Amino acid sequence: MPLTRRDFTRQAALTGAGIALTGAVGALATAPGALAADEPAEPAEAASGKGRELGYGPLIPDPAGILALPEGFSYRVITHSGVTKLESGETTPSNHDGTAAFEGRRGAVLLVNNHELGGPRSKVKYPVPLAEGLVYDPAAPGGCTVVEVHKHGEVAEWVGITGTSTNCAGGSTPWGTWLTGEETENRAGQNGMTKDHGYIFEVDPYDVRANQDPQPIKAFGRYAHEAVVVDPKRGDVYLTEDAGSPNGLLYRWVPPQGFEHGRGKLRTLAAEAGVLQAFKCFDSAGLFVDDLSRATKIGTVYGVDWVDVPDRDAQTVSVRKQFAAGEITRARKLEGMWWGDGGFYFVSSFARAESPGTPHDGQVWFYDPKRRTITLKVLLGVNTDDTGFDGPDNITVSPYGGLIIAEDGNGAQHLFGATESGRTYPIARNELNLGTADAPNYSEFTGVTFSPDGDTLFANIQTPGIMLAITGPWRRQPR
Repeated sequence: MPLTRRDFTRQAALTGAGIALTGAVGALATAPGALAADEPAEPAEAASGKGRELGYGPLIPDPAGILALPEGFSYRVITHSGVTKLESGETTPSNHDGTAAFEGRRGAVLLVNNHELGGPRSKVKYPVPLAEGLVYDPAAPGGCTVVEVHKHGEVAEWVGITGTSTNCAGGSTPWGTWLTGEETENRAGQNGMTKDHGYIFEVDPYDVRANQDPQPIKAFGRYAHEAVVVDPKRGDVYLTEDAGSPNGLLYRWVPPQGFEHGRGKLRTLAAEAGVLQAFKCFDSAGLFVDDLSRATKIGTVYGVDWVDVPDRDAQTVSVRKQFAAGEITRARKLEGMWWGDGGFYFVSSFARAESPGTPHDGQVWFYDPKRRTITLKVLLGVNTDDTGFDGPDNITVSPYGGLIIAEDGNGAQHLFGATESGRTYPIARNELNLGTADAPNYSEFTGVTFSPDGDTLFANIQTPGIMLAITGPWRRQPR
């Protein structure tokens, strides 16, 4: 049975755990400037140098000025906005964001790639083309493309959905489709839009016919969507909200009794189908936690309750503003999510003056749906010199252990790994300078995801919009 508030409080008291149960759970990652529990002792063989080394070594500058990688690794540009073309002849759209990889035919990999384009379509240089039958709102510039990377290197790209807005992250489903989220609350008449936005849409990478006449999944709510995961066992859907004033929420959608997931099933749901809920956390003493920024130590564990959303379509008031103080828990910039290890990891990118707790430059939490708890796995301290890791955004679970995290912070932008026991290591650094030598500017990384066979790590440089395939001597990382 799920852990109740009373059970959680009793168990914490019996174990003497307090709020921060360090030692009872593994600290997933620390980083330069991180606020972390004491690191576990090194295995004897690692301490003597005979065991596996952490990471892949220092990053080597790229003569082409795109991507610094460790020795032995290489990259390939898969799509490039304004350079590569779709099958229809239009240019690849810009602002690459959330991405997932699917197994294609004859060794190919299919990738669904979000394009985070908002505002009036007329102001976007490389919008997602208005492909016939795949348009939700012709005034909106965003959407998704499907990229097919063949075994021998050929690449094809086509529109999966278009006429959506600000497609940020999303998530893959257990039945092999992609859920793309609109990070906006624009209604018809705002920013030139002709329809309401702020919804989740489903995109099938295998069958373009399934994407005809796009329908928003209104049952999941209308708000600034970021990422989505689906519990493959229970069928619940979890969603993050990237919003401020006030801070955003973590949501759970519980399907109606008798509903069975599958291809095309979500678009048949009524707008009020199932129950949409927001999370409410409490500590080991049973005390309410108003914001995740209150956690100051890796290993902190909170119990979770779920509170019904009054008006999921936000007809008059934004969903996150429908709750009074003390009713739900908030966090700043709830972003990437990924299912793994029997639950899901999710990100709060940073906290500053808008949050009531301690400032930080990134948290990664793990939600256990069986125990109904969240555990703080990564806590990055405030980055004061723009050289450390900060601003975690998109994440993925690595087949080689731990997580791979895409950085959207200040200064240098990295892909970095986080081991299961508390150490981090660089994988890549963006070297595409969009600024000047005196005032450099590097775009964030997005869409980090491994190919189904684990051989290739795909990632995007959001601006101008470049999808990269990274290969090299991947190996299992030490704990």
